[in-house]
Amino acid sequence: MTEEKCPQLVDYFVVAGLDPAGPWRPLDEDAVESVTDLAVIARGLGEEVPEGFTCIERTLGGHSAELSAGLINNPHLYLCYRRGRDKPPILDLGVLYEGKDQLKQGWYVIETTPYSRSANLSSGGAPTAHRVFLTYRRALDSQGLHTLGVTDIALLLPSKGEVAPHTFCRVDKNLNTGMWGPALYVCYKRAVAKANALVYKASEYLRYPEEDLEAFPLPESVPVFCLPMGVTVESWPLNTKYQLPVFSTFVLTSASGDKVYGAAIQFYESFSRELLSERQSVRLGLLSVVDRRPITNRSLQVKKSICVLSHWPFFTVFQKFLTFVYRYSISGPHVLPLEKHISSFMHNVPFPSPQRPRILVQLSPYDNLLLCQPVSSPLPLSGASFLKLLQNLGPENACTLLLAVLTEHKLLLHSLRPDVLTSVSEALVSMSFPLRWLCPYIPLCPLQMADVLLAPMPFIVGVHSSYFDLYDPPTDVVCVDLDTNTIFQSEDKKPLSWRSLPRKHGKTLFNTLTNLHKTLEKICTPGQEEATLEFLLTDYDQIYRSQKQLELEIQEAFLRFMSCLLRGYRTFLLPITQAPSDTTTDCSSLFNLQGFLKSRDRTQQKFYTQLTRTQMFTQFIEECSFVSDRHACLEFFDECVQKVDVEKPEEVRLIDLDETHSGEHTVFIMPPEEPQEPDGSECPALYSYETFPTLRPDLFERPQDQLRVPAKGSAGSAPSSPAPRRTKQEIKLAQKRAQKYSAVPDMWSKCLLGHCYGLWFIYLPTFVRAESAKVRALHTAYDVLKHMENRKVVLPDEVCYRILMQLCGQYGQPVLAVRVLLEMKKAGITPNTITYGYYNKAVLESKWPSTSQGGRLRWAKLRNVLLAVAQFRQPIRRRQKSGSVGSRGVTVSHLLIYSKMLLSTSFVNFTSFIFCPLTSRPAGTRDTAGRNKVVDENYNNVSSPSRGGLAGKLQQLLTPTRHRVSLSVGSDLDLTDTPSPAYPLRRSWDANQEGTGLEVNGSVLQQLASDPPLSVTADTSLHLSLSLSLSLSLSLCLCVQVLMSSCSLCRSCNSLVYDEEIMASWTSDDSNLNSSCPFCCASFVPFLNAEICDFGPVSRYMSSLQGSSVGGAPQVTVAYLSPLVLRKELESLLENEGEAVLAQPQFLENHSIIFWNLVWYFQRLGLPSNLLQLVKASPLVSQFTQVTHTRPSVPVRLLWDTLTPDTDQWPPLYILWRIHSKTKTHSDTQQQEPPLSEVLRWVGMNEVHKAVTLFLDTLAKQPGSPSTQRSLYREFLFLTLAAMGKDHVAAFDKKFKAAYTRLSGTLGQEELRKKRAQPLSPKAIDCRRSFHPPLEC
Repeated sequence: MTEEKCPQLVDYFVVAGLDPAGPWRPLDEDAVESVTDLAVIARGLGEEVPEGFTCIERTLGGHSAELSAGLINNPHLYLCYRRGRDKPPILDLGVLYEGKDQLKQGWYVIETTPYSRSANLSSGGAPTAHRVFLTYRRALDSQGLHTLGVTDIALLLPSKGEVAPHTFCRVDKNLNTGMWGPALYVCYKRAVAKANALVYKASEYLRYPEEDLEAFPLPESVPVFCLPMGVTVESWPLNTKYQLPVFSTFVLTSASGDKVYGAAIQFYESFSRELLSERQSVRLGLLSVVDRRPITNRSLQVKKSICVLSHWPFFTVFQKFLTFVYRYSISGPHVLPLEKHISSFMHNVPFPSPQRPRILVQLSPYDNLLLCQPVSSPLPLSGASFLKLLQNLGPENACTLLLAVLTEHKLLLHSLRPDVLTSVSEALVSMSFPLRWLCPYIPLCPLQMADVLLAPMPFIVGVHSSYFDLYDPPTDVVCVDLDTNTIFQSEDKKPLSWRSLPRKHGKTLFNTLTNLHKTLEKICTPGQEEATLEFLLTDYDQIYRSQKQLELEIQEAFLRFMSCLLRGYRTFLLPITQAPSDTTTDCSSLFNLQGFLKSRDRTQQKFYTQLTRTQMFTQFIEECSFVSDRHACLEFFDECVQKVDVEKPEEVRLIDLDETHSGEHTVFIMPPEEPQEPDGSECPALYSYETFPTLRPDLFERPQDQLRVPAKGSAGSAPSSPAPRRTKQEIKLAQKRAQKYSAVPDMWSKCLLGHCYGLWFIYLPTFVRAESAKVRALHTAYDVLKHMENRKVVLPDEVCYRILMQLCGQYGQPVLAVRVLLEMKKAGITPNTITYGYYNKAVLESKWPSTSQGGRLRWAKLRNVLLAVAQFRQPIRRRQKSGSVGSRGVTVSHLLIYSKMLLSTSFVNFTSFIFCPLTSRPAGTRDTAGRNKVVDENYNNVSSPSRGGLAGKLQQLLTPTRHRVSLSVGSDLDLTDTPSPAYPLRRSWDANQEGTGLEVNGSVLQQLASDPPLSVTADTSLHLSLSLSLSLSLSLCLCVQVLMSSCSLCRSCNSLVYDEEIMASWTSDDSNLNSSCPFCCASFVPFLNAEICDFGPVSRYMSSLQGSSVGGAPQVTVAYLSPLVLRKELESLLENEGEAVLAQPQFLENHSIIFWNLVWYFQRLGLPSNLLQLVKASPLVSQFTQVTHTRPSVPVRLLWDTLTPDTDQWPPLYILWRIHSKTKTHSDTQQQEPPLSEVLRWVGMNEVHKAVTLFLDTLAKQPGSPSTQRSLYREFLFLTLAAMGKDHVAAFDKKFKAAYTRLSGTLGQEELRKKRAQPLSPKAIDCRRSFHPPLEC
């Protein structure tokens, strides 16, 4: 079997930058120069501001900025600074308390003014007073130009209410240490110290593949996100330190809400001066201003970016791959071109799957990366990193931002690390799950899109911190600095505080995050990114599993908070129960908002009021009310809400890792093979690059079998057809329930029964589609639901209700959908998000019937009148009734009417007119020649034994008695073989109808055959006419029948295991096909046997004795599957091949195991289906040329005993009884009573222990130690069933159990167990009771 293609990991490879051939679009960016010099001047002593310096005369609030305001002899000191590019920039500012602080290495002290006076900021009069000086730290000459440098300086007076502006760092040391004057502090702003630069808009000029993928066209805005601050052309001094590449990530959101993840590396490479104009060269400092003389001590560099786009957020893997590609381009020479490595990674590296959870990609002999399967979680997959969220924000700020997200504030995140921006932004929108952020969301916003910060709506935007070098943030925006862990809010608004969250739940969240933050500081250590091959293979689980676990614990803390926050929200959803109007879909019509607010604590009203007014909450209510692509996630959240509804929700685990698909299997992906010369020598290295090369399409490898690209909206899309699709949470919950009920005997059978009904509802869309009266079929399904409620069936999920609701919407039956919802609530089941969505869709989109009273009401009234008149006429008809036929009291006139109807109507219509109780007394037959016939275990005619072997065994316990009178006159047809109608009637599965002629395994003809012979008081020709009519109808309609049995042989102890014993031994594992033998406890796979044969008498034992099947009838043997296993296989089949496969003729041949198991269970429960119509078209019935195509389907008989008896074993007692009852003659009535009759007499007298003792003694006296395949319980049960009828089965269980208890005292339980004399287990008895009525014997 070929393995299914995996989704492609990488969709596009893009090179973004400045196209040499392209137009260059400049960006308006005025580069701010860094501060290179500081000075303190004493204006009171006549000092002036030095040339090129700027004096800080005012504080931020407009007050005087004198540094010496507290001195007695005030020299009026002021701080001055100068910007420029002639020196390395100043990196930090500080304050030195001489004698108290020690000067750090690399720091400089401003001890004097430019005029050589002291720059001491304190009064030096007191001998113990320490001096105060300003200090600074400068960058090294060899340090890169793109390091952080001071770009602005300010002074502030906290006593005047002044605070440091956003992105400013305050030095927490008071400059005024004197006795007078307010405290004065210095603050400064740091930004990237840029060289002479020109900024242009990024453009895309290289990509692979060159054509757009059909499922995912390449967005035009990708280059802008690769270089969000634009493409810079810069001139550097020749001794500038080499700049390392910068990794960044971004997220693109399509119009449909699908996310595309991008990973990019920005780097510098040399740029040709010939591409610059004279004006550009002058601005970059490459030409002198006066004489335009070239300046040769500077180099020209340009920024470029390489990027990959994917639907999967494997940012770490993409970073390693892009780093390898960049290093490959700057090294060399190489044998293979760069294009070979790019195409190999894109086409040969698949998405990790359960079959290959770990993929080790060998990029080169020295470079590798490990790709691991994501954690299987019901939460949506995203690029969020809760570790980075907590690491960069801390517990308090993380809770504060959660409040800002829930109340939809404007959030502006900024950092100097672009990759951190995306990870933290994704975590912000993920921690409010299940609420989904609907407003603008740009984790890494390019400079050209900065206008979004002026939008009059909430947003979450991330920008590079250099944005504040050019612009100031709007006043109504909450700014979050991820580098300094600070939140800046406007002064005119009340600041956000995490204490505004609901007190109890907010405090629990804060305490949990605090503990996790302490653990995070211990776990996260630097230096783990550089990993060798040995590290990846040996230490991966040990190093990274703790981080993965901590990531889930942080995410679970937020999920627990949201579950407690919205606890009980489903009880306030308002279902649509009337014809829709204009306001039906409004949130106020779908949700009881006032009731929800009243259910919350009074102190939390303000927060909940703000929450319910947000777009997120409105969208959440709509998604819960209608069909949504997030139905699986919402269903998981509903389960979390149920889990936290306890006293201590913090102790409940909400996210259970799915370790079923985890494994240690690692797939190795080798690098591209290097070509060789014809003589076997290595090829010369021809590929060397000075800059990142222009990709050549002819060098890319295009494999013939490319990986599949994920279709748009393929993840988590809602099903468009009624085909059932259980979510992972529903499957997991069903497994837990099955595991729980498997230990409870009386619940296990109901669990199996619930899965059986679930199988039928999965088949229901196919059945309804094939029916002409579709509305009637839907009402039949609704009656099945009511019947399930009456029988207290344990349903594993809501699929039964959901499918019927969806079909109601498909066929326009909104009223029936409302009735299904009411039936669901009556059963105590609260519909989950998926079911509730399909319900509202059905009642909203369907056409409702008119509410005005029309002709239908009048016809209903007339119908009621006629029914009332008919009820009054019944006593009169009873008085006029004369003449009866047999014990049924059927009149001759009635039989004449029935015979006419039989000749003019179908057999099924005829059987629907007779409602007579069914009995199980066997009736014999006599042929026209007067020869005796016997009946086997299936009520089939068997010729008299005429040879040794089995015949000799049969005669050991038999003596002949008198004959019985046959029912039929002049006909050889054995009416006991007449099967039930192929389609059960309306109430064939009703428990109150048990034992009637409407049963699945019973029919009117079986009743007539089981009754005493008819005593016709009128003309005998009536009886002959009726028999001929029956024979004619059966010969026209019933030509083929299907016999099925689940009786299986245990090879370990050679014992037959029957249906209820197999059911009781099944496990709750939906992948386990085994059952266990109740006698030797060995595991075995039970089989389901089906035989297609001619309708009519079947001689089972005699045909086996002759060594051939019945008339060469074909037999099918398939594995007998538990309903849990069968449901899993059926759902997998529908998922892979679609729902139409259930109606195709190939279904029987290609999926015979599923087919015959479905037929078995549907027949057991009397549920209608069209599966048997596929049997007529199959090759199995091709030999039966008399099959008529007018009959809807093939009749099925479900047998209790095996279809293939072993003739070497001792025959069962019920076979001997039937043969004995047919072979007795009048002349032998005075003979001694045989042991079989005596055994039956003891059973009838409630002396089962004597019957068991007699049977064991009889077996012991037989020569050759005969062996039996059936247990003693089964022998006496079948004998009771054959001789006394089905009504005595339940009473027999109690009798045999009492007999076993009595015999245990004399023979011992161990001896009885060896003889297989133990009674049926309570679990097996309950299985038989649940799957009533019993099978045929």
